[in-house]
Amino acid sequence: SDAGELVRLDPVARFEEILGPARIDRLNLQYAALSYADPEIPLGEAMAIVEQKAHELMPLGLTIEFLGSAREFERTLAGLIFVFVTSVILLYMVLASQFDSFIQPLIIMAALPLAMTGGLGGLYLVGHTLNIYSMIGLILLIGLVAKNSILLVDLTNQRRAQGMNIREALLDACPIRMRPVLMTSLTVILAMLPAAIGIEAGSGRNGPLAVAVISGMISSTLLTLVVIPVAYSLVENGLLRLQKRRAARHDTTKTPQASA
Repeated sequence: SDAGELVRLDPVARFEEILGPARIDRLNLQYAALSYADPEIPLGEAMAIVEQKAHELMPLGLTIEFLGSAREFERTLAGLIFVFVTSVILLYMVLASQFDSFIQPLIIMAALPLAMTGGLGGLYLVGHTLNIYSMIGLILLIGLVAKNSILLVDLTNQRRAQGMNIREALLDACPIRMRPVLMTSLTVILAMLPAAIGIEAGSGRNGPLAVAVISGMISSTLLTLVVIPVAYSLVENGLLRLQKRRAARHDTTKTPQASA
């Protein structure tokens, strides 16, 4: 008290035993209830299940936020998407400088959708999800698949520089490049096979990466030998026709001036 004497708490407080939390956690200055788990399924799949159940069961006004490895997973996945897009842009820039063309890099990169479709299809068939490791595998496919198309397009350009037309150049380049394309693709597939079937250490995590690479390489290799020559023929023949039309228009505009 003000007089310095002890005062009983009975007049100012009431004591009652109730059940309550032994620990109060806060997150961003708000009360939080923390729950920890060690899922036996992939982290991305577990997070999707938790979010679905939270939206179904949690009352209005409450939110859910992931911490620890789950938060790092979200950040890493967003970073990998940025890396994927950046890799495609850088690949186009390098190919444009190498082939001195803005069109032929698009022909070469036509194999990328084939690889991505095969990679995602392989993950679905095997039962893997799109996680960090499978995303890394898809990023690896960007460089691995472009290599096969570069071999084919480069030799075709060399044959055209020697005087062949587009059809003759493709008919000559495709059989020559088929063996290197198949051998390099088979090398990658066999190297990834132990991780895909789970007979090496760490295959539990590396499995999605290996499956994405193997399935993407199989689909892109088989379809590249068909799609890339067809795309090359259509695009280059279209460019030749466009050049002829421009030349014809240029001649027609110069003829009246010469006669005058």
